[in-house]
Amino acid sequence: MSAALTIGVLSLQGGVAEHLAALARVDGVRGVPVSKASELGSVDAIILPGGESTAIGRLLRDFGMADPLRERIAAGLPAWGTCAGMILLAKDIDNDDRRHVGLMDISVRRNAYGGQLSSFDASAVIDGLGERPFPLVFIRAPVITRTGPAVEVLASLDGRAIACVQGAMAATSFHPELTRDERFHRWFAALARREA
Repeated sequence: MSAALTIGVLSLQGGVAEHLAALARVDGVRGVPVSKASELGSVDAIILPGGESTAIGRLLRDFGMADPLRERIAAGLPAWGTCAGMILLAKDIDNDDRRHVGLMDISVRRNAYGGQLSSFDASAVIDGLGERPFPLVFIRAPVITRTGPAVEVLASLDGRAIACVQGAMAATSFHPELTRDERFHRWFAALARREA
């Protein structure tokens, strides 16, 4: 493998440091923070981290990044949204009138598992990550309530979709960056290389 794959982490609010630390443990990948529209051109893929989707959406608009980010992802930039990032990617939000990036053909429900005190850990086998269950960390997590025909569900928990992929876009309700298991970050890097 010649050049490292550069994966940006949207760095306006949320779990930025945790994603950058996870990317640092993946061979052949360089993680970089992205906080300006001008930095979008220098990344091969982008992660939209967990945090507060309303705050991140507002900051995207305030920093003039909403349209450039949407355009890059629509043009094929691989993107992965975790928790709040999944809400940003979703075309529809059942319990919120706001739309952010709005490109992934899914509907989501914000805080579907309850508030901060309802956070929990679980595990599930995820398509593409092998037989060993993946550790799941849910914090004020959304759920996927609808998937379009082009969306593939990668994992479910208690009958609810919690991970999916559509072309070069991926979304998870949970936080892989809060575990020591880098399999999902490796999976996303492989997706980004395939889509490049």
